[in-house]
Amino acid sequence: MALKFIRGACAVGIFSCVAGCANMPNTQFLTERYTAQAARFKTALGPVSDKRSAALIAELKGKSGDIDILDKQITLEQEIVGRPLVMGNKVVLLQDGPATYAAMFAAIRGAKDHINVESYIIEEDGVGRQFADLLIARQAEGVQVNLIYDSVGALGTGREFFTRLAEAGVAVLEFNPINPLTVKKKWRFNHRDHRKLMVVDGRTAFLGGINISNVYSSGSSFFRSAAPSAAGAGWRDTDIQIDGPVVAEFQRLFLQTWNKQKGKPLGSKGYFPVVPVQGTELVRAIGSTPDDPYSLIYLTLISAIMNAEKQVCITNAYFVPDPQLLDALIGAAGRGVDVRLILPSRSDSGLAFHAGRSYYTQLLKGGVKIHERRGTPLHVKTAMIDGVWSCVGSSNLDWRSALDNDEINAIMLGREFAHQMQTAFGRDMLSSDEIELKTWQRRSPVFRLKETMARLFGRLL
Repeated sequence: MALKFIRGACAVGIFSCVAGCANMPNTQFLTERYTAQAARFKTALGPVSDKRSAALIAELKGKSGDIDILDKQITLEQEIVGRPLVMGNKVVLLQDGPATYAAMFAAIRGAKDHINVESYIIEEDGVGRQFADLLIARQAEGVQVNLIYDSVGALGTGREFFTRLAEAGVAVLEFNPINPLTVKKKWRFNHRDHRKLMVVDGRTAFLGGINISNVYSSGSSFFRSAAPSAAGAGWRDTDIQIDGPVVAEFQRLFLQTWNKQKGKPLGSKGYFPVVPVQGTELVRAIGSTPDDPYSLIYLTLISAIMNAEKQVCITNAYFVPDPQLLDALIGAAGRGVDVRLILPSRSDSGLAFHAGRSYYTQLLKGGVKIHERRGTPLHVKTAMIDGVWSCVGSSNLDWRSALDNDEINAIMLGREFAHQMQTAFGRDMLSSDEIELKTWQRRSPVFRLKETMARLFGRLL
């Protein structure tokens, strides 16, 4: 935890000096950009015909109670993101570190061609050493390993940790180094790589909120089989494992980052194999970067909230909303949508925690229901809307994720996966306390002062 405090203090201190005057994109863009058009789908063999696409939409609407979010949201997303929904994928919801690491290690051991890893935090601890040892072993067996880590995220990790990997043949790339003398391109300290992604053989991808760190080495209090005490519980987080044709989209984003960061040329490997159908899930890959004219992930989530008709369920670790996100949430609640947020009751970032709480009164008065997850730090970044639209990824609901970070999310369209998300959300609700407006308004002046002060740093968080 001390290293996380140092990392955060360093980031806030320097970001306050170098942060620009960038603003969130005007969400009026959503209305102006949307045009009626046929939804586009893609398989491993290429685009799907208009007739087949229309049949897929009809099938989804029939299973989803004729929810109109499917009509507008699909085409609006493809306007925003510029990438199609990809059919034929299998998506597994992975909750907490133990389940995620077990699945990752199994995929690494089974790799035959290459392993691409991108992580904001890689710590030199038990979990970090497990990853390093396994990656080095696979590299020695002829599997090419390529690793991207963020310079600020790995601030507490010794240089020798990465040197050992590089000397074993792993291609290692430091994202936007803190030291400007080592930068191969324009020095942009405020631009960080917050993604958590692993692609194996171009066929399997892992992404979500889970970094490579001991804080995830045990399950959160709800998912542990031991007594309900939170003592020693790991962080609560969510990842997904995706097998199928859409993995090529995540591979493209990894290689795009590698090339933009001037990484050394990668060896000839099978990065884009033809992947047959693995399941029934429709998935859209979304990567955001400050180099884009606007945040693709931010606009996608805002549009989904604005199109919601029945239900919005969001779980997020660092909630520092901008006015447009507040308006979207309150606007949805105002038109009768059941809007619920699960947020942390404690955090490794005191500034983000208190800044987020400074908006509770406005949200509660607007009809948004807020729940705080107790017992363990919450690091999840997920959303589920209207029982059919789901989102899992690395992006928080804060200014930094929208304007300053590289982020990566996956959108899943379908009732079956959304049901899994709804179940996970319900289980987290059982481990959360609802914030009531009357009780909240009686909180201590000390908390009010902390919230007011933290809110001043909102743009930096």
